[in-house]
Amino acid sequence: MDQDVILQVDDLRVHFFTQEGLVRAVDGVSFTAKRGQVLGIVGESGCGKSVTAQAILRIVPPPGEIVGGKIIYYRQSSNNGAGNVTQTVDLTALPARGREMREIRGGEISMVFQEPMTSLDPVYTIGDQIMEAITLHQKVNKSEARERAIEMLRLVGMPRPEETIDNYPHQLSGGMRQRVMIAIALSCSPSLLIADEPTTALDVTTEAQILELMRGLQQELGTTILLITHNLGVIAEMCDDVIVMYLGKVVEHTDVDTLFFNPKHPYTQALLQSIPRIESTKKERLKPIRGIVPDPYAIPSGCPFWPRCDHYIPGLCDREEPDYITVEPDHEVRCHLYDPERKTNAQVNESR
Repeated sequence: MDQDVILQVDDLRVHFFTQEGLVRAVDGVSFTAKRGQVLGIVGESGCGKSVTAQAILRIVPPPGEIVGGKIIYYRQSSNNGAGNVTQTVDLTALPARGREMREIRGGEISMVFQEPMTSLDPVYTIGDQIMEAITLHQKVNKSEARERAIEMLRLVGMPRPEETIDNYPHQLSGGMRQRVMIAIALSCSPSLLIADEPTTALDVTTEAQILELMRGLQQELGTTILLITHNLGVIAEMCDDVIVMYLGKVVEHTDVDTLFFNPKHPYTQALLQSIPRIESTKKERLKPIRGIVPDPYAIPSGCPFWPRCDHYIPGLCDREEPDYITVEPDHEVRCHLYDPERKTNAQVNESR
């Protein structure tokens, strides 16, 4: 096992069993996250990004269930000054409400949720909510927990933390509430921080401040960040490696520079072409991705992206699911364009 790896997700499958039918929200996702790394997960809404994060924390809402795969967490603990000892924990094998999972959730793996106004309890002060997270995972009294909460608010740049700690969520702006969510998530010094759309609904100035804050805290504390977003600008600013997801599958995985300068999957290419470019000198329309994300109850056969793809190969893309192919070192893609044998056979059959 690589000592640098903190999380390994292997063939993760999360299904929702609804009255309308079966939804394969996460369908065979695999990736690894390294210590101290910022790993981005990008894709349109409905591609399974948030459900993947919920599965890691074992908080998938019903009627969703983890039906396959493993989530391996490599937790480190000190060995009486003799160095760190790595313990392998299969999170999918733990009871979701069991003691060990509750110790890990919020203590060693924390999450900044997408919308702070719905994540914070309106009837408790922000201090009470930060202190609750601290007292659940650390052996401190109420006075010590309050001091720690004030320290965390100061760390995330909250103005007048000694006074703000007694405010209620509705008394704070959107950016301040997001800082509170980050303070709660970081209050127990987690090894892994999952940030699910941490800048959604924030203005661009506040968004820049939150991203700068997270980057600074990550460098200072050495925390691994799993950053979920649909904003490629945030990906470029924050991430080391990037996973691109589409309809519950990883379609491309590489480092951030390669993603922007040498994208391979047609979906990744389409995402990049659909964003405005500041260096553009002539008047030109943005190129949107054709169509919409398919209905999760009726996913197309073969490659799920083929109805929207400009490189669609008839008789292949609409019939056979592509394999996950390594196109160059540390660059994997799920596309028939990079499988020469299948591509040639399909073209021969089509010509007949």
